[in-house]
Amino acid sequence: MELNIAEIQKIIPHRFPFLMIDRVIELEPNVKLVAVKNVSVNEAHFQGHFPDEKVMPGVLMVEAMAQAGCVYFYYSKNMQGKNLIYYLAKTTVKFLKVVTPGDQLRIEVKTIKLLAKAGFLDCKCFVGEDVVCEAEIGFGIKEV
Repeated sequence: MELNIAEIQKIIPHRFPFLMIDRVIELEPNVKLVAVKNVSVNEAHFQGHFPDEKVMPGVLMVEAMAQAGCVYFYYSKNMQGKNLIYYLAKTTVKFLKVVTPGDQLRIEVKTIKLLAKAGFLDCKCFVGEDVVCEAEIGFGIKEV
């Protein structure tokens, strides 16, 4: 299954400039999600985050993984049609390489453990074949 930006925006509340995934290119509920984020020099954080050597902030890579994880959980737990609030519970992160304008960040999410209203996900960000960031993300949800 693939999702475009309009379909993603029906699931998570984030909007520009804080929407960190542009497209879901692969989604198999309870197995794997692959999303992409096109890194553009026009993004506001590049004005102040190492302006002479533009680098995507690591916290935004973590946010991209968290947003992809929310979409993954939404479909893995058949939450379609429900309004949800997501809480980040635990994050263990390693940053391995820098991400710069012009890169395409590929975010891969896989299940470690999913519960009824919480879960732990294994997430990795790639640029090309290189892993640039990896994280174990825990979260919980609340229906509103």
